[in-house]
Amino acid sequence: MIAAVFRGPGELEVTEVETPGAGPGEVLVKTGANTVCGTDVRILRGEKTKGIASDVILGHELAGYVAEVGEGVRGYEAGAPVVLAPAIACRRCFFCKRGMENVCVNKRIVGNVVDGGLAEYVRVPAEAVEAGNLFTVQKDLPSEYLALAEPLACCINGQENYRVELDDAVLILGAGPIGLFHLQLALLAGARTVIVSNPSQARREFARELGAHVAVDPTTEDLEGVVAEHTDGLGVDAAVICIGIPSLVNDALRMTRKGGRVNVFAGLSGAGWAEVEANLIHYNELVVTGASDARRSDFEKAIRLIEAGRIDVQCMVTHRYPLRQALEAIEASAGGEGIKVAVMP
Repeated sequence: MIAAVFRGPGELEVTEVETPGAGPGEVLVKTGANTVCGTDVRILRGEKTKGIASDVILGHELAGYVAEVGEGVRGYEAGAPVVLAPAIACRRCFFCKRGMENVCVNKRIVGNVVDGGLAEYVRVPAEAVEAGNLFTVQKDLPSEYLALAEPLACCINGQENYRVELDDAVLILGAGPIGLFHLQLALLAGARTVIVSNPSQARREFARELGAHVAVDPTTEDLEGVVAEHTDGLGVDAAVICIGIPSLVNDALRMTRKGGRVNVFAGLSGAGWAEVEANLIHYNELVVTGASDARRSDFEKAIRLIEAGRIDVQCMVTHRYPLRQALEAIEASAGGEGIKVAVMP
């Protein structure tokens, strides 16, 4: 089969590799689509090295169809549409036992240490099948739309941390795919006002089409002034940082009302350091949270929302590439082309 194998920073080889089979307890999935994530870009650039295996097939946002069912596996039939949750938790560590499998200390991630979706076929390990990481989808939607269950699930996990409530004013910093998912989730939760900040005119227009009440260019407009105008000077109830720029942490703290919530959703660039005006947290009694990966329960919610049409994923996939152009697809995503780039074997 054809696969995109990571050979090291800057090196992605699209080549022939042996087609895997489904051993005992395993399921073989024929890849329908794998959408490109910013993490794939960081891995290829050498910015993310921890937990990345050599010669691994990249790709963790994937959906497809059951191709083969291994001995002892029940509940899956050949041809069934499926979505894979890529974080395989141990289910035994301190965090797994407390419902925090998304931060499992022993987790193995498909596309990082387990061969991923930038291939014609993906072998789902027995432990992932047993744990329920492979979800059968009731509505046979195009795979490139179902693959977006992964980033949506991560956003659901993040929103459960910072909570959007009825009548809230919400500030979303960044209008890439993640910011646009947070926008849609905020509207579903009943936010009265959602303000989106992004320098790109095209992405601001996209945010408006998805329901953003206000879309601001922070390079030419007074974002703090806009927030004050739409919140009677109080600040937003919740702010979420969807792009990894360290200065945005303080921006979010300043524009959030007393007692409000700030979520650092995006991983920050470089070493991840941000100089924080801690007195804003102290005197304003702010609640600051992070977000990391997703639980299987988040995936189930994401899939159901997509199936029900409550989250618009169709408009998010703007570019499609064949598998042999996987490198071009990752470069297109890194360059900010469109919204979401899909690789389709």
